[in-house]
Amino acid sequence: MWKRCLGILCLVTIISVRAQSQELKSHQIYDQQKQPVTFSEMAEALKGYDVILFGEFHNNPVIHWIQLRLTQELYQQSEDLVLGAEMLEADNQLILDEYFEGLIDNKRFEAEMRLWPNYSTDYKPLVEFARNNNLKFVATNIPRRYASLVSKQGLESLDSLSQLAQTYIAPLPIEVDTLTPGYGEMFDMMKRHSSQGMEPINFIAAQAVKDATMAHFINGNLPAEGVFIHFNGDYHSKQFGGIYWYLTRLNPSLEIAVIAVFEDPEETLDFPENEEHPATFSIVVPSSFTKTH
Repeated sequence: MWKRCLGILCLVTIISVRAQSQELKSHQIYDQQKQPVTFSEMAEALKGYDVILFGEFHNNPVIHWIQLRLTQELYQQSEDLVLGAEMLEADNQLILDEYFEGLIDNKRFEAEMRLWPNYSTDYKPLVEFARNNNLKFVATNIPRRYASLVSKQGLESLDSLSQLAQTYIAPLPIEVDTLTPGYGEMFDMMKRHSSQGMEPINFIAAQAVKDATMAHFINGNLPAEGVFIHFNGDYHSKQFGGIYWYLTRLNPSLEIAVIAVFEDPEETLDFPENEEHPATFSIVVPSSFTKTH
């Protein structure tokens, strides 16, 4: 009898070990003290901010899912919520507004908006949530043709644009500080490519004009009492640089939270050891997770 019991115990132990080894986890959230927190704890803390800069990897479905869930949670806490996104360009705000007002249908909207290839899977849920709940959605990014112009000819090229074109950009002149978080790293990287005809300072300026423009339109569309949640590539708010840097200069009184994202090839989802400047909240995801396109 005891041999039979021992055999059953061993079998249960083996099954338990296998179950543990096969346990999968999609993400882990950390606060600014590098302590693990739950989604609910993060959402509760974020409702006290004026602006949330939600950094993302554009092709990560876990992050897009969390973005939608956070938006829904913030809306439950306060209907005074404004959304904005890097993925939508300022000169398309009229089309976006006409779609929200029911003046054009979804087919016409998607045909004219210059949407990203992964819009339908990753950003459409956010746009539709805002539309269905009568929330404002702001197209914050500079039209890509103007960012491209800066990357080739420098910031001075924006001076030649018409008055109408300049309404889609942060007010000129735009300050560029290559020592701000992220820009210095980018500058060093681009210097290695200068022999290929690239001017590192112009490349940084193109990044800066995007960040400054997004900050400009965020600051100009703040809700009266609620939260502005903005979705952008992680690099645009990395280590409290980029959009954050420009926003604090436009409006020093703002309470701004930054959400950063990291990929973990080991899939332990531990906080990155080499990260010295933790964001307000950091989300670690497995690097092997399925990507969108």
